[in-house]
Amino acid sequence: MCEWNEKINLTAITEEYDVATKHFLDCLAIFDYVNFKDDDKIIDIGCGAGFPSVVMGIKNKNINITLLDSLNKRITFLNEVIEKLNLKKLCAIHSRAEDLARDKEHREKYNYAVSRAVANLTSLTELCLPFVKVGGYFIALKGPNVSEEINDAKKAIKLLGGELEKVVNYEIPTTDLKHNLVFIKKISPTSTYYPRKSPKPIKEPLK
Repeated sequence: MCEWNEKINLTAITEEYDVATKHFLDCLAIFDYVNFKDDDKIIDIGCGAGFPSVVMGIKNKNINITLLDSLNKRITFLNEVIEKLNLKKLCAIHSRAEDLARDKEHREKYNYAVSRAVANLTSLTELCLPFVKVGGYFIALKGPNVSEEINDAKKAIKLLGGELEKVVNYEIPTTDLKHNLVFIKKISPTSTYYPRKSPKPIKEPLK
């Protein structure tokens, strides 16, 4: 990742220790609160350099993870990572969430959608919940100040068929950082009107 970062912008965190803690340990926290089953299908929306999806795939090689990103250069990097680490159940796709969410092979087909450091929670809910089947979860990996985002996203969560179940605060080991996992349960199908076409979910968050 650090080698590729010299060619394309993958992460602002480049020191090995910081990568190990602020990226890898942060992503691994999800396993403390979710018991993934071997046949679970997961999609990482706006996966970037592969956080949390690649870390999750290394930790548990039995779960199926789709890595979605709109920048093809990142997908090229991720495909090399997948090949070199022999992560056979990971699949990287070059597309926008707004487009792929309308594909019947992906819409409401996943047990979990995850996303980390991509956008505000309102926008993420519109981009992620359409991928989640009823009974599944959208899990947002968020930083320390998430309460205002949650408050702003309440109407969007309900409108898109979700329900805020819980927010888990955790500390990243060996650091003084405190982050959050936001669990949104899918309780009813998402209207086919959503997600709106790009760039509306980002530029005009639902209110």
